[in-house]
Amino acid sequence: MSEPLALGIVGIGRMGWVHATHLLALEREQGVCRLSAVVDQDAARLRSFAGALGYQGPLFESVEEYVLSGLCRATMVVSPTEHHQRHAMTLIRAGHRVLMEKPLTGTLSGDLACAAELDRDFPGALMLAFQRRFDPALAHGRALVQQGAIGRLFKIYSALEDSGPPPDTYQSGGILPDMSVHNVDEILWFAGHMPDRAMATGSVLYNKHIAGCQEDYDDAMLHMWFGEELLGQVQVTRNHVSGYRVESVLYGDQGQIQIGRFSQRPSEVVVEAYGRRGRAGPLDRRVFPGGDGGPGVPEFVERFGPAYKAEAAAFIECCRHSLPFPTSHHDGLRAQRVIEAAMSVVKSRLDGAPVE
Repeated sequence: MSEPLALGIVGIGRMGWVHATHLLALEREQGVCRLSAVVDQDAARLRSFAGALGYQGPLFESVEEYVLSGLCRATMVVSPTEHHQRHAMTLIRAGHRVLMEKPLTGTLSGDLACAAELDRDFPGALMLAFQRRFDPALAHGRALVQQGAIGRLFKIYSALEDSGPPPDTYQSGGILPDMSVHNVDEILWFAGHMPDRAMATGSVLYNKHIAGCQEDYDDAMLHMWFGEELLGQVQVTRNHVSGYRVESVLYGDQGQIQIGRFSQRPSEVVVEAYGRRGRAGPLDRRVFPGGDGGPGVPEFVERFGPAYKAEAAAFIECCRHSLPFPTSHHDGLRAQRVIEAAMSVVKSRLDGAPVE
């Protein structure tokens, strides 16, 4: 049996806490890893983290200091978006394999430059965190499609609706690059190839008027066309005040698959497949558990907690056995290309005047 993987984590904001919690659980339950270093520029936040989770290992206030320690060769980067690329590339150039939270850089030009360096010098060094690919409910829905349960797939709908804005200090590159990147990647995963056209619209309806986090819109939709035979639709909003809503619907010529729905119970994810009208009962129905909720836990953990943990386990397995990662910077670049193309489309008013 190989030794547990020594892991570091950079950034302990709300996502950093989520990942750290799962690493400590995997360390305790399976012995496959050991959280060996935690990095954050805020010393008080480091102390708070260590006290709250009972962590007794080394604490560092800079990535450079952590690299010089030589404690780890595998690291999770969960720092704010504007630091993602610098932190990840500093680690990768020092020989680390890195799991980085999305986005890659936040812009298409930045993604292209970063991907070029990775492809040239470090092709297998980075795993981009797209936790939906590790979600049991979505994986089951995808398997049903591949088995032909609903015939030819012609539309994929993916919704992500938050009950409020992110924290005031959160840095967002815009609601579509920030929120819809997961939905876009999910649709590309289901479709298996890139679309040829995309379009997006955005609105300011409620939360942007009261939020401290600066963002362009609080509600947006994105459409992508895969030729004339398959359509992808993304809906994202900060305005679903009744609670967190995550739904995916797969439409086929012989039925449809519903994955999740808003029911005030995000910790229970229902997948149902239905045939054509007139067929009695569902073709398939399964219920998947969500994550552990509780005071102070981000609402998305209730839905995707198991997926985040499975994603971390996959990263650890790949690092321990020198395997290629199941996701990479290429997936982030593809999603960013779609979002950039969609945002570049300018619609016109009915009278022909350009929309400002």
